[in-house]
Amino acid sequence: MPGQLQTYIRITANNMSTPGSNQNPTQHKITLFLASASPRRLALLTQINVTAQQLIVTAPEGEDEPRHPNESVIEYVKRTTDDKMSRAQAYLNSLEHCAIITADTTVALGQVILAKPKDRQDAIRMLSLLSSKTHDVYTAVDLYFKGQTTRALSHSQVSFETMTIEQIEQYVDTDEPFGKAGAYAIQGMAAQHVQRLEGSYSGVMGLPLHETAQLLRSAGLMR
Repeated sequence: MPGQLQTYIRITANNMSTPGSNQNPTQHKITLFLASASPRRLALLTQINVTAQQLIVTAPEGEDEPRHPNESVIEYVKRTTDDKMSRAQAYLNSLEHCAIITADTTVALGQVILAKPKDRQDAIRMLSLLSSKTHDVYTAVDLYFKGQTTRALSHSQVSFETMTIEQIEQYVDTDEPFGKAGAYAIQGMAAQHVQRLEGSYSGVMGLPLHETAQLLRSAGLMR
């Protein structure tokens, strides 16, 4: 908790050390788990000098969880992130001396969720819907540490230019849309069609760094 960790602590997958002081021999090592199969989220954590061990736990429903009746987009992304945390905690043999980060990203046009495309035609359908429109991207983040889970939510808006069917098909044929919410990767070739972004670029990628760093600092895990 913040009152117990007053100095900067760098979490790595193998050690916990406090710069400028000798490590207490009785102090346990902390492992930070990123419960996500996404290489983008892992790279984003590395960008802010946080090293994590990737933990891949398959959801029983498959890649995208079903939406509950009358569930709003925000409620959905918060719940799916909490569900990922519950699965990660159940998967680990022990929750002692570890911290866990989970995140989920949802792309929505109004209250219509655009999940990961099932096939080529589904990707074309989604990108055709997003063409010339502004859509919402929500990424929820959970941090578990010392028996408590803290949460954050990032909301961004992305505006696409009008894309021709030829441009959409050309992009889909690169295979980049697959495995991505909304059928696009803002850090990839889709960036050429983005007219405007309001919010968090890293949040649209899958892990909002500002909100994630705030969670780590509030837990006493970053300076």
